[in-house]
Amino acid sequence: MFRRAILVLTLLTGALVGTASPAAAADTSVPGSYAVGYVDASVSASGRSFSARIYYPATTAGQNAAVAAGRFPAVAFGHGFLQTVGKYYGTMSHLASWGFVVAAPTSQGGLFPSHGSFADDLNAQLAWLVAQDTTAGSRFNAHINTAKLGLSGHSMGGGASVLAASRNPAVTTVANLAAAETNPSAATAAASVRVPMMLVAGSSDTIAPIADHQRKIYNGKGAPKQLRTITGGFHCGFMDANGTFCDSGTITRAAQLTLARRLLTDWFRYYLAGDTGSYDAVWGTAAHNDTQVVFEGVA
Repeated sequence: MFRRAILVLTLLTGALVGTASPAAAADTSVPGSYAVGYVDASVSASGRSFSARIYYPATTAGQNAAVAAGRFPAVAFGHGFLQTVGKYYGTMSHLASWGFVVAAPTSQGGLFPSHGSFADDLNAQLAWLVAQDTTAGSRFNAHINTAKLGLSGHSMGGGASVLAASRNPAVTTVANLAAAETNPSAATAAASVRVPMMLVAGSSDTIAPIADHQRKIYNGKGAPKQLRTITGGFHCGFMDANGTFCDSGTITRAAQLTLARRLLTDWFRYYLAGDTGSYDAVWGTAAHNDTQVVFEGVA
């Protein structure tokens, strides 16, 4: 009888363990577990030369800190028209805290930028990071996952990220913020992008309105694709601070940045870091039922 009681108790315990609730998904709206380092670098690759600010997972926080152990996916980030890369340091740092090396070229910052050249700079940035992985003495030697490369950006830089993806078969995925139509056309180029793409938009954007910019790019892109619209979000709300020619929305900049960084982090964790636990936030119930972000997508 005693042995039977022990057997029943063991089976019940196993059943309870087997039906335990899964661990809660990571809250990617807050910084991740890595300390964040940064460096200003002179980049030369693919016939392009420019300076760049790079944020990365580090052993300690701060400029020129040592890179944390391991290899990390790399993301090239394009700044907006007449905006400095400094307007995006918060978002770049956030992604780095979650395990990504994020680099922003400072090129094409003038009044008459070349969108096509900016796209080439974004691809050159990725090529440079890939080369650094096997460059003896480089800060990033043995620290870049060369098979997992992403493109991102805001406004002009978002449109340029689409152009860049259409030209670079090594890219794994694209996720950008308020992507603007470019010359040559990002909407046309989107048809040639075969990798998953997410376009994050703001419903109150008056500088690159959804209908004239992100919607056209989204329509031009084949699946898999998403258009995620932050309710009340505005064009300049994707930057750390206002710049030239700014608008406003019905939510605060802080609230919008929190949402945008969560969306980017979940997307890149799923497609670049191989985190299957991010599926719900990217494609599942959590994504569809988000009360602050309207979901539209085709897997």
